[in-house]
Amino acid sequence: MSSYKTGQRRVVHRGREFHFVSYEGMPANPRNHTPATVAAWYLMSAGKRWVVMTQECDLSEAALDSALAGWLDANIFGPGLLVTKP
Repeated sequence: MSSYKTGQRRVVHRGREFHFVSYEGMPANPRNHTPATVAAWYLMSAGKRWVVMTQECDLSEAALDSALAGWLDANIFGPGLLVTKP
């Protein structure tokens, strides 16, 4: 039995709440032609998941939240989507 414990984080960023879940990595399966994966954090939304970053076990909660918020800025909000008022 695996000793991996799935992690969950809810990050409030720019007035919205985002749900992230960590999943254990899996070894490659040549029979099904699936490559190996590493433990990673995923953004969960509308019944789908998107890979965000590899899971770093030595990150503090504050550092993890900061890294997830940085990913949101780069991939969800993006530099071209930021609207500023004059």
